[in-house]
Amino acid sequence: MKGIAAGIGVVAFSPLLLAGATMMMASSSEAATTASFSGCLTGLDTAEVTKEVTKILDGASGKDIHIQGLDLPAEQIPNAQTIVATGLSLDVPKKGQIVAIATAMQESRLRNLNSGDRDSLGLFQQRPSQGWGTAQQIRDPVYASEQFYKRLLKVDGWQQMKVTQAAQAVQRSGYPDAYAQWEDLAAALQKAIAKTFPNAGKDEPAKDKNTESASGAVSCVPDKDGTSFGRIPEGSVPKGYKIPKDADPKARAAIEWAMHQLGTLYQWGGSCTDSHGPDPMKHCDCSSLMQQAYAHADVKLTRTTYTQVNEGKAVSAKNLKPGDLIFSRGTAARPEHVGMYMGEGLVIEAPRTSKPTRITPIKDWDILAARRVL
Repeated sequence: MKGIAAGIGVVAFSPLLLAGATMMMASSSEAATTASFSGCLTGLDTAEVTKEVTKILDGASGKDIHIQGLDLPAEQIPNAQTIVATGLSLDVPKKGQIVAIATAMQESRLRNLNSGDRDSLGLFQQRPSQGWGTAQQIRDPVYASEQFYKRLLKVDGWQQMKVTQAAQAVQRSGYPDAYAQWEDLAAALQKAIAKTFPNAGKDEPAKDKNTESASGAVSCVPDKDGTSFGRIPEGSVPKGYKIPKDADPKARAAIEWAMHQLGTLYQWGGSCTDSHGPDPMKHCDCSSLMQQAYAHADVKLTRTTYTQVNEGKAVSAKNLKPGDLIFSRGTAARPEHVGMYMGEGLVIEAPRTSKPTRITPIKDWDILAARRVL
């Protein structure tokens, strides 16, 4: 996932502000959580947690989802996914992601709260008055996660600490041992969610003495990764490719239309309404290619990558179907690039300035999110 962090805004803080920002009083949500839950969630069936988490990420309502320790999985699991995705985008080690999830479980039960003790807000109950950002910023799960990770990474020796010690070093809670009760659940959630991001653990050591390896995440890509077609010349259709017979008719129509734009040059902000014409502003960028392809299949999509990531329903990268939108660069909540899965391990995209609309193997994608719009 190297390079993804470049798409995330960096906020500069003075040393004095950083020192103050780590000071955080115990929130009312902490007290309620500690009072309503006792003992650690040990002995969790990680395979079962993974199964239930995958259901939510594949679009299940949450009504019949049961995970020990989560009472609102339809709300909590997507928030945990954002925390993991943000950690991956910043190259935070797996243990750091577990620390972050355990912290959010203790502080807010993985809910993006509008209030808390004094001016505490959001997933981590961060306080504007203590330098964490504005109230609006803190209520953004991606921003809140970024700020937690930035402060965690500044703690000397955090990777050698216990999860609860690392969390406490950032939060300075009135309940310093409370984070420990969520460690097993946090580890299970991190593992389940990381599996939906291809190659999420590729830069991690094979074994981590503190947490279980996430190297199995590479198995969660489609069965075909596009390598069987060999090198694909830009703007061409790989020899032997055919849209899968079981593709949804509207997905087929969208893919076919997109393929007719192959070889046309990318134009940032272009409408994709006449990609072969002389007006560059009618050529395609990544999101307008998706919008117009589906418009020709009588499916309405919004215009930008930032909004298309909320279209339809979420699906995991291992269960892609032709026509699914896949997102990369930036973060899962705010990706910067989108393409369309074509089946057979291939993706059609309008990549970037000076490059033509092209077909690429999915192995070349670091998938942050996937959406089914049909």
